[in-house]
Amino acid sequence: MDAAPGDAAIRFPFGPPPAPGEAYQIAEGVLWLRLPLPMALDHVNVYAFDEGDSWTLVDTGLNARRTRAVLEAGLAGPLAGKPVSRVVVTHYHPDHVGLAGWFQDRGAELVTTRTSWLFARMLTLDEQERPLPETLAFWRAAGMEPSLFIRRAEERPFNFADAVAPLPLGYTRIRDGQSLHMGGRHWIVRTGDGHAPEHATLWEKGGRLVVGGDQFLPGISANLGVYATEPMADPVSDWLESCARFRPYAHDDHLVLPGHKLPYTGLPLRLSQMEENHISALARLEAHLANAPQTAAECFPPLFKRAIGEGEYGLALVEAVAHLNHLLLKDRVTRERREDGAWLWRTKN
Repeated sequence: MDAAPGDAAIRFPFGPPPAPGEAYQIAEGVLWLRLPLPMALDHVNVYAFDEGDSWTLVDTGLNARRTRAVLEAGLAGPLAGKPVSRVVVTHYHPDHVGLAGWFQDRGAELVTTRTSWLFARMLTLDEQERPLPETLAFWRAAGMEPSLFIRRAEERPFNFADAVAPLPLGYTRIRDGQSLHMGGRHWIVRTGDGHAPEHATLWEKGGRLVVGGDQFLPGISANLGVYATEPMADPVSDWLESCARFRPYAHDDHLVLPGHKLPYTGLPLRLSQMEENHISALARLEAHLANAPQTAAECFPPLFKRAIGEGEYGLALVEAVAHLNHLLLKDRVTRERREDGAWLWRTKN
């Protein structure tokens, strides 16, 4: 469900991204760094804001040896050896909060939304050697491919503690509508939902910079997933409602600093694209379910329009469930249990 590339109203004013350990100046006192990720989406962007004798860092990358090495090279080089006094985390996902506790141990203040801190803190303490029964039941209900189910049921699942440094007690809360001073600029916090609850975005007062995290990605869709923790969640509604809330504030000349890919202008169009991505996917999904009842795992073709490999399977599965939940809660589909426990979904007559 990617956005159509090359639209004239979406522009990328900067060239190639900064190399590992280097930084690109976005504006006066604002540096863009890029850190590696060990996955298909192989990077995360972090932004450093000059506070004079120190830096505020927005997002951190994973807690991994390679990430720390690249980040330390950036701190010693383009960040001139000045300490990081504050870390602002847009949302709790590991590639954004992974090194927050590492910085806290070195004296930095952690600033984030309450929901992000609670989720990150809870998940780093919740370590599992095998998938929990609730997770297995969720996979079974979604119709996970049987051989993959058997294999993953016996494997150690991903744990936040694998990629997120321990978070000490104590953080500074930000909330929707709050003002924040950072890098010699004043910002308004505006939160969104869908990809992550209470995801913070930062809008420069009287200026054109918008720190978007994963709420405003260019060219790719942020994952909207449902998990065993809240199996009847509807992140698609949350996402669409957030896009509508952001629309009155968005201007074509805003320079969006996203969590992945390249900084860009054209936020109003991008919001429309993000809405249309999911509205179109829901229409394709309804048409697909009109032909015959299907499990969530059998709904990949209409949703993603490409083959889904094993590495992408988990994210695709939770996103398929998210879209099916949305249609169910809108009374547009029905579902019934198959003998093996999987839900079979069909368009409502």
